[in-house]
Amino acid sequence: MPIARSEPFEHPPLATSPMIMTTTPTSQLVFHHSFTPNRPAVQSLSVVPATMPGRYILLFASILLLAGPLFAADIKWTDLSSKKGDLPVPGESLQQTGNLVADLDKDGVKDFVLSFRAKAPALLWYRRTAKGWDRYPIEPRFLTVEAGGAVYDIDGDGDLDVVFGGDWQSDEVWWWENPYPFFEPSIPWKRHMIKKGGKTQHHDQVFGDFKNTGKPQLVFWNQGAKSLFIADIPADPRNTEPWPFAPVYSGEAGERGDQSGGFKYAEGTSAADIDNDGVVDLLAGNYWFKYLGDGKFKPIKVGTIGGRISAGKLIESSKYPQIVIAAGDGSGPLRWYECTGNPLNESDWKAHDLVDREMIHGHTLDVGDVDRDGHLDIFAAEMAKWTEKRPDSDNPKLRLGSSTGMAKAISAKRCSPLDTGFTKASWPISMGTAISIS
Repeated sequence: MPIARSEPFEHPPLATSPMIMTTTPTSQLVFHHSFTPNRPAVQSLSVVPATMPGRYILLFASILLLAGPLFAADIKWTDLSSKKGDLPVPGESLQQTGNLVADLDKDGVKDFVLSFRAKAPALLWYRRTAKGWDRYPIEPRFLTVEAGGAVYDIDGDGDLDVVFGGDWQSDEVWWWENPYPFFEPSIPWKRHMIKKGGKTQHHDQVFGDFKNTGKPQLVFWNQGAKSLFIADIPADPRNTEPWPFAPVYSGEAGERGDQSGGFKYAEGTSAADIDNDGVVDLLAGNYWFKYLGDGKFKPIKVGTIGGRISAGKLIESSKYPQIVIAAGDGSGPLRWYECTGNPLNESDWKAHDLVDREMIHGHTLDVGDVDRDGHLDIFAAEMAKWTEKRPDSDNPKLRLGSSTGMAKAISAKRCSPLDTGFTKASWPISMGTAISIS
């Protein structure tokens, strides 16, 4: 298959936008790989791991777009699978909880990291090489890692380090020190403690300079404490354990749960300058948070339902960004919100439905220029088949829509009408969880 090249890469990156990667109940990894003619190299990936029979199925999606000129062309798809030997088998765990996309080895090509909680290894890095992908265990031991994850150069040595938190079985949050340039598959990355003790479950983390100090802070949910916490990166993070942290917010954040009454906890984190004052703002649940100084934040409710949250200028002529919210681990509407007045006033946020029904565990959401036409798009998916008892198909489906009125179906099954507020089209439905676009 032809592969597009984009300088300054020394080896051919994937030419994709977007693709899906799937793990089946037998721990196979499938990489749906697309090629677009006459366009620079674009990477994207998703992971669709299936959990143990009788439990639930998770989709992890990430889309990466590299800089380059814009060309309009249809996306074509090819599959790469660990079953066929195209990708290394991830491991024995049937519960993959997280998926991060980042250039960890500083070669200009995006890699991806998978997290697990049923069996070791806890973290795996899939490193892009000239011949394919190599498998590096970042954390070969067993940890119960929760959905979420973030990357940032925590120790200031010029490479990206990795953060994840524990699930309902764990009261810990960790960061892994990137050993660049000394990578060996047999040598794990050094793990450091950010949080130990207190309540359990840490679903979602984000870095941003929310306090306008000139250096980003780490924000993470602690679902067991029903709280959102912020931590300054210590001056000597390698030798500081745990980190000091303080509450940003405590209480409900739009969590609704599903029809069973379960999964009722706040989640979702993102960063964007919502009030256009030049300072990045924190978004979480169904709120955005205005920093007031002295460690204090003001929560501004955007919508009634919280969960996955993202933001961007979908209306390019608008003064303020729009905010998109999905129900996350619960079930609920998929909506985008525009500010019709003052972004500090809750009543000035107007909701627009993106689908004509509730999403079932709408655990995938992000905003980015997926089709490379220079305009932001919305990517969303749901974990519709949450249990093997449901009759739904196991086939993953994705929704991709554009703020300019273009919508592309990237899977042909189970379509439902979707109104972006700019156009109405038929978009496929997908099972899914945490997505990031960069």
